Amino acid sequence: MRVSPHRWRCRFAIVQLAILAAVAAAHAAPPAAEAPFLAENQAAMDTMMAGMDVKPSGDVDYDFAAMMIPHHQGAIDMAQAELRYGHNEQLRRIAQEIIVEQQQEIAAMRLALGQRLPAAVASPDQASDLTVGVARAAAQETRQAAGMPAMDMPMMTLQKRNSP
Repeated sequence: MRVSPHRWRCRFAIVQLAILAAVAAAHAAPPAAEAPFLAENQAAMDTMMAGMDVKPSGDVDYDFAAMMIPHHQGAIDMAQAELRYGHNEQLRRIAQEIIVEQQQEIAAMRLALGQRLPAAVASPDQASDLTVGVARAAAQETRQAAGMPAMDMPMMTLQKRNSP
């Protein structure tokens, strides 16, 4: 039994529509409850990418740190978003570890280059601390306007890293 070309085209069109419907469903808008997390995460990514766009200075060590510090700060910012909006306790613990470890590495890079460390600022980790996050963002903008990299570095992480 032969199928006419018209029937093949109809079957092909039906398959194409089914594929398009599946693709559209897979790319549906995220739930509204996730929107603040996604916006904060995208802002962290945008800030990180802009900060990593460093004009070469001729000093490999300086350039390395100048690119890695915003990269590490981006990881911190994304981990803070997980702490504010995430619910999985294992991922929240990992996010806390990321914050501490990345802050320590930022401090180590700055110290290796002989740079001073910024003043200690508490990192927000709960939804109720969003006002602290807004103040932190304003402080980062001020530091960036002054030509300093945007970051937070609680002194207790330095003491922990440097203690025996």
